[in-house]
Amino acid sequence: MVQKSSRPHAVSRRRFLGGATALSLCLPFPAQAQLFKRDDSAKGVDTDGNTATAKSLVDTIEPILSYDTSYNLQLAIQNYEAFIAANGSWEAPTRETFGLKLGQSRRAAALLKRRLMINGDMPLEKRVDDEFDEKLDAAVRLFQARHGLVINGQVDEATFYALSVPADYRLSQLRLNAQRVDYWASALTDRYVAVNIPAANIEAVEGAQVVQRHTAVVGKVDRATPILNSKIHQVKFNPYWTVPKSIIQKDLIRYMNEDPEYLTKFRIRIFDGKGNERAPADINWSTDEAVQYTFRQDPGPENSLGRCKIDFYNKYDVYLHDTPQQSLFSENARFYSSGCVRVEQVETLISWLLRDNGGWDLNAVQSAFASGTQDNIALKVQVPIHTTYITAWANRQGTVSFRDDVYGFDAQGLVSFA
Repeated sequence: MVQKSSRPHAVSRRRFLGGATALSLCLPFPAQAQLFKRDDSAKGVDTDGNTATAKSLVDTIEPILSYDTSYNLQLAIQNYEAFIAANGSWEAPTRETFGLKLGQSRRAAALLKRRLMINGDMPLEKRVDDEFDEKLDAAVRLFQARHGLVINGQVDEATFYALSVPADYRLSQLRLNAQRVDYWASALTDRYVAVNIPAANIEAVEGAQVVQRHTAVVGKVDRATPILNSKIHQVKFNPYWTVPKSIIQKDLIRYMNEDPEYLTKFRIRIFDGKGNERAPADINWSTDEAVQYTFRQDPGPENSLGRCKIDFYNKYDVYLHDTPQQSLFSENARFYSSGCVRVEQVETLISWLLRDNGGWDLNAVQSAFASGTQDNIALKVQVPIHTTYITAWANRQGTVSFRDDVYGFDAQGLVSFA
């Protein structure tokens, strides 16, 4: 079982820098020349190119749930074990590290370079200067990509926090997740969808390769997305949304007390047990009376499910769906839902899911969205779906990725989630 990491013991600067030149905690540094492209324009540094390269080093074709990932994790574990045996840990970033960005000159920039060399985000160099230059910009962006952060090249709050995590904690994550990947990989089919909850990310996999990746929004800590194996069996276009009783209790009653026009604004109608429509004024909102009624949101731009709902068998009443809140996909921590999973660019996933139905290419899906017509399409070939919990993995390019233990399952040492 993984224990909570204690504060690492102090490491002298000489020992720390010596470890940096001796060992990198990724596999051999990939595609170094690509990382440091210079724009020939007057603006100088090609920050967009650095971002694109960082993403390419993280998003390779092998699925997180695969024996390839298991093998790559074992290599990463060996690297971390060797580093910790020789050095103990890396030093935590200093206060002066916070806020560093391109063009600045501070001693903390030199220390950050040494740290990112240890992590494999920069190629090893004997001497470094105090300049936050194009090389450091590229390295920070790769570090951010590996940790699932907004890639901006700046040591912002989320980046500073990720830099502060001790090496022994990262090693514990690698060991635990190697077990999880082995557990999941043994039960996979040729074609499936995997939702990695800590990464708030979705992979569509076929023939042992990722054919699509989607950014997701998953469940809050107190309304966690369940971990399960199931099959996707239906796509609903332009659906109604029936508000679950849990959301009526936890959210809807409060919203109505804050704004009595809330239901009207969002086109949510009320029905009693006989199917008769009722007015909001008929309900005593100072009590839990509302849970006795059915609340149904009409299809449209405000609908919480967006333009579609993707159903899979489960006892939790959770599903994949679109969302009108597209801005959430650009945030660092995407844990906002009540257990369901919101999918960015959901139309491409639907066209892949419905390909055996015939006639459902991307244009057809987009036309169905635009029509506003309700339509329920049963998949002719149901596609397995796995909602998983992987907080550390490594790919064939030697890039090691980490995510926060948002639900506390690492701390509990959970592997199988049976």
